[in-house]
Amino acid sequence: MERTTILFATKNKGKIKEINAILADMDVNVVSMEDAGITAEVVEDGTTFEENAMKKAVEIMEISGKITLSDDSGLEIDAMGKAPGVYSARFMGEETPYPERFAAIFENLKDVPEEKRTARFVSCIAAAFPDGRRLVSYDTVEGIIGWEAKGENGFGYDPIFYVPEKGKYMAELSPEEKNAISHRGKALRKMKELLRKEL
Repeated sequence: MERTTILFATKNKGKIKEINAILADMDVNVVSMEDAGITAEVVEDGTTFEENAMKKAVEIMEISGKITLSDDSGLEIDAMGKAPGVYSARFMGEETPYPERFAAIFENLKDVPEEKRTARFVSCIAAAFPDGRRLVSYDTVEGIIGWEAKGENGFGYDPIFYVPEKGKYMAELSPEEKNAISHRGKALRKMKELLRKEL
């Protein structure tokens, strides 16, 4: 049987690696937009993770004609009114290096005690099929914003997100440990079960 190609609407190689690891036992081949030669930019102007994820999945599916997955994920910091939230990737401007973003968050939280530094990573994954079927899965991982950036693994806000159950920052976890507990890992496993029923 031919493997089903699923396009993942991202240019982020870290995400593609994570996804392929989780979907490894399925008969699918996950490719990035780059692999498929798609350079389109989707304007993520939704106000929720689900709106952005679905918009991206549908627009890229219409270009590629393939089943397309997309995720919108971000960091919600309770003491900052759940910011940066859906604007996580664009927080302080898309070109701003993460260490500068971390510094701004630490500054914002400098007087906030540990028990109020609660935060979560949220991931919403959407799937758009060329025949009109749509699937959505959603999950989170709870933690706190640490006092410094630590760890070399992961990407994005992982170095400032402390996971109490692991006693480590997200960026200190191995890829296997991270996939087991991460918001995207959990949402992807839910999506995997939905896809199994549809493929």
